[in-house]
Amino acid sequence: MSDSANLRGAIAALKGGRAVRIGALTVLAVEAATAEMLALCDPEEVAPLLLSGWRASALSLANRREAADPAEPVLVERADWLDSDAARSIADAGADGDRAPIGPLAPLPLDQADEARAAIKLARLAGLLPALWVVGASGGAIGISSVSILDARAEAKLIARAKLPLEEMPPTQIAVFRASDGEEHVALIVGAFGGEPPLVRLHSECLTGDVFGSLKCDCGPQLKEALGLIAQAGGGVLLYLRQEGRGIGIGNKIRAYALQDRGFDTVDANLRLGFADDERDYEEAAAILRALGINSVRLLTNNPAKVKALERAGVEVVERVGHHMPANPHNADYLGTKRAKSGHLP
Repeated sequence: MSDSANLRGAIAALKGGRAVRIGALTVLAVEAATAEMLALCDPEEVAPLLLSGWRASALSLANRREAADPAEPVLVERADWLDSDAARSIADAGADGDRAPIGPLAPLPLDQADEARAAIKLARLAGLLPALWVVGASGGAIGISSVSILDARAEAKLIARAKLPLEEMPPTQIAVFRASDGEEHVALIVGAFGGEPPLVRLHSECLTGDVFGSLKCDCGPQLKEALGLIAQAGGGVLLYLRQEGRGIGIGNKIRAYALQDRGFDTVDANLRLGFADDERDYEEAAAILRALGINSVRLLTNNPAKVKALERAGVEVVERVGHHMPANPHNADYLGTKRAKSGHLP
């Protein structure tokens, strides 16, 4: 079985509440596994809890030596009171202001750091909170190496391509590419760009903004404006990337929205949930561009991280084209946070 097939199988297993074996580490997702599955895999009730470093920091574990780096996973000792319900409460930042104080939580030394990092990444790829039980060996566990998760090769396999007439747009085609984790990304190839570096927009999926017209962000207006600018340029490419919520998935994105309702900004909400500020990866975007025969671009973005990511992946950015939308009363703070904390250009 290929590495990408193994990765897709491990993601499906973790989402389905089943055990996944990563090297010598076998894990169950706190959010997905039932109490019965946990009891089956951990009959002696000794399984420690693995958390992302960001979540451990939010729980005030970061003052311990074993939990000092928020970018590194933290292993927490199992306590008598730490059952499935308590673990879910610990994992979900939405419960932080509603439950009684928890603890004590005691961090443990982490001997299998690469496997632990891979487990946390696998949870994110599955759209789950970054919290896992580390259980004993399970005969039914899906096996995968940490390398297959942490160093998964960017993959862009063309699935289908067809004409797609769009209102007030030059002739356009739509192409669907499947990535190594099973996500399917879309490329809109607009007009003709005659061998010159095309105008390209990397647009991360935003259901709330793109489809429902949410005012909390500027994604929907950016998407429409990007298509208009590409049309005015005579042609280009818009990549619609399945990286909802800066790469944390729609469920976790709405959890972040709920935290924003309580006063957290968009960056702090992600960190509170246990994720980095931005979990997106643009290697697949670069692979799609190369598959389309594009090695240099004019990039439509305010985000310098996208420029650096494409260039690291071997796609030359010959020009950055600014892409600014007017603020509204609901997203002004969000746009300010992107500039102040995420380095977006004004």
